Amino acid sequence: MSPRLTLAVALALSLSACSPAVLKGVDIAALDAAINDTVGDPGTCVLIGETGSGEIVHRFGSNVTCARALPACNGATRTLEDLLNVTSKSRQPVNISCPSAPDGGRTVGWAAGPVETHDELVYAAAMEGPNTPPGVVIADKLKFAFEKVGLIKR
Repeated sequence: MSPRLTLAVALALSLSACSPAVLKGVDIAALDAAINDTVGDPGTCVLIGETGSGEIVHRFGSNVTCARALPACNGATRTLEDLLNVTSKSRQPVNISCPSAPDGGRTVGWAAGPVETHDELVYAAAMEGPNTPPGVVIADKLKFAFEKVGLIKR
């Protein structure tokens, strides 16, 4: 095998190794496009993780957006990764919204739960901004996005 071909094969194998096994068969670009079309804006982050460990297997959103600590709607604050970790263990849905600014001009919507038809996956999403939909609406829109790309099988 030529050195050039060997390098190309090694590169292809290393890139395919980066794709999490639990998302095999899902077009990641199509998943991101579906999320973007349904709930995407600069204040949105969606994490998909493994049940139990909470290990993140997919992220939609920037590092800054996904790392923000936002009001948890119970007097505390949390990051989206905090919510993913709790959800990965409990598998209980979370759909909640509350003001994120003292004047009420901005809100945060949280949605999390199991990914239907995948016992090994959970998701967590947060949107924050002046026109943020309620958490239950975010959850419903994400279900549609997941179905659209075949992550949820019907």
